[in-house]
Amino acid sequence: MRRPAAVALLAAFLLAGAVAQAQDVDSLRARVERARGEAESLAAEIRSTQEQLSGAEAEAAKASARERRLSGLLAEGQERAAELAAEVRQTEARLAVEKRRLRRARRALAERLVAIYTGGSPSTASVVLGSGDFDELALRAEYLERIEQSDSELAGRVEGVRDAVRRDLDRVAALERRVREHNARLAAAREEIGAVRAAAEQAAARLSSLEAARSDSLARLKAKIGGWVEDIERAEAASRAAAEETVGRWLGGPYAIPTYIVLCESGGNYSALNPSSGAGGAYQILPSTWESYGGQGAPHEASKPEQDRIASEIWADSGGSAWVCAG
Repeated sequence: MRRPAAVALLAAFLLAGAVAQAQDVDSLRARVERARGEAESLAAEIRSTQEQLSGAEAEAAKASARERRLSGLLAEGQERAAELAAEVRQTEARLAVEKRRLRRARRALAERLVAIYTGGSPSTASVVLGSGDFDELALRAEYLERIEQSDSELAGRVEGVRDAVRRDLDRVAALERRVREHNARLAAAREEIGAVRAAAEQAAARLSSLEAARSDSLARLKAKIGGWVEDIERAEAASRAAAEETVGRWLGGPYAIPTYIVLCESGGNYSALNPSSGAGGAYQILPSTWESYGGQGAPHEASKPEQDRIASEIWADSGGSAWVCAG
């Protein structure tokens, strides 16, 4: 009598344990279903942060590229400024030489004019009347012609040097104006580089902050799902893989890759589409990757089995590195 009673007692105990275990699992499932909204909210938060990260990365890259371009322009500008300054110095040196020539030519012309004024200039009539014979007349006429030619050349030389001086003066003025304008552009570029650098630093800081927020949200989502999996393991005495499959099914799966990645990428929506990148489906697969694995049409328009198949192949080849949300 005692043995049947003991067996009955053990059976009752096991039955009670099984009932309690089932109640624990049902309670856990209800809790997971209630918390699914929180998980999806976390996933949406991660996706939103990821979009902001992409924008911040683009801003940082743009600012960095602009800074490099401005730095290059500044370096070229400084080199050009040095060339212009050297050109100004050369032109000023040439101008000084021309000015000295002009002073000498003017002094010679002035001396010649004074000599003409004081001594007079021989006329053709005086040369003819003062000549004793034809040879002397020819000699005096040639002398007179040379004097007139010399006077004309002297006046022409003065005029030419004066024009050269004027041209050099104009050139110096133009070069100095270009130097001032160029230096003004360089100063503006330096100021702009400072502003661009500050913007790049702000973008980098924002990028770091967003990355930290995304990592924190992703860690919370992984921890929450991991906790549910452990509860299932204890409640059902199931394997880890079986527990993960159960939780995945409760969260809209089962999925071909870890559930937290799917929730982060798409919230488990097999029809999700990222309009900016074109990535689609529950696994947010890029069209180019989808095609390379034999997918037909658009990822977000494919059936669940097809999306699961291609995602599992990608996971087998690349693991989590194929997904940003893999952390």
